[in-house]
Amino acid sequence: MRIAFYAPLKPPDHPLPSGDRQMARSLVRALERAGHQVEIASELRSFSSRPEPDHYAAVEKAAEAEAVRLSAAWKEGGAPDLWFCYHPYYKAPDLIGPGLARTFGISYVTAEASYSARRNSGVWAVTQAKVAEAVRGAALNICFTHRDREGLAAIAPDANFAMLPPFIDSAPPVQRIEGDPTRLVAVAMMRPGDKLDSYRTLARALERLMDLQWTLAVVGDGPCRAEVTAEFAGLPPEHIEWLGQLAPGEVPAALAGCGIYVWPGCGEAYGLAYLEAQAAGLPVVAQDTAGVPEVVLDGQTGILTAAGDITSYADAIERLLVDDDERKAMGEAARRFVLGERSLDAAAVRLAAMLPEKKTQ
Repeated sequence: MRIAFYAPLKPPDHPLPSGDRQMARSLVRALERAGHQVEIASELRSFSSRPEPDHYAAVEKAAEAEAVRLSAAWKEGGAPDLWFCYHPYYKAPDLIGPGLARTFGISYVTAEASYSARRNSGVWAVTQAKVAEAVRGAALNICFTHRDREGLAAIAPDANFAMLPPFIDSAPPVQRIEGDPTRLVAVAMMRPGDKLDSYRTLARALERLMDLQWTLAVVGDGPCRAEVTAEFAGLPPEHIEWLGQLAPGEVPAALAGCGIYVWPGCGEAYGLAYLEAQAAGLPVVAQDTAGVPEVVLDGQTGILTAAGDITSYADAIERLLVDDDERKAMGEAARRFVLGERSLDAAAVRLAAMLPEKKTQ
């Protein structure tokens, strides 16, 4: 099919790296791998970090102009067979696709749509209503986590849903290099909220492990760099290596030299970095919270501890630092898990089976 792809939060070619951009790019590649022709329908960002009526009004106006532009182009060159919207939610609703899909009689599909009832106030109530309308009218809603599916089913019980486990483009496979078993690594942006909370949790846990041999490599940067470094100020500086932001192609090499991936994952939707670490053969120590269990198999590819329990989190890191056999076994299982079940090829096969067929005119 000819597929119009749209990511209202962040288009695939956005200059700022993030998990959202990475997944948008991976979805495009997976759809192409499944044999479809994919075109980026629009680069308009409907994202707003705050519920500002004036900003939303401006976005609505821009979306109307985009709809007019696309409608004219489709009337002249033919409409696509399907509109594929990645990650519509209250801060970034799809204000273009649903209307065009109805007008041109094409299938509308969402991927990683989400709905949070506690956001129903002010402008957010308006944008959430747009998300709910899109989900109810979609031919298919592709969910990456069971938590998201349950949230959508609560407001659209008759909608059509399918599960697509989070995946990464692991081809060509990351070469497995036996890293330093005492070298811990974390990959994350330094920004307020959940990311800063995770850095804080990690620092408090590591403070309890000063009687063990370890170093921590930190890959990431961002507006909270000063706050993050302050959280680790109580640790000997020689135990922490600040690698800064690396290009996506440089991250696998940084992971390969390490032994354990440590990231608490406060509020993580799921975390593609967990899959990248496991593809490199690293076991994961994270919290059993949010979408993390969708990408880390507790007791098999890593250890998940109760959210907020810093003692248990520190104990889990210690467990893998001192038990070399368990660390190796989990690392090998992690690599098999990602390369076998969470690869681009696996996602392409799943997408090919679940997408609605091309509508006959």
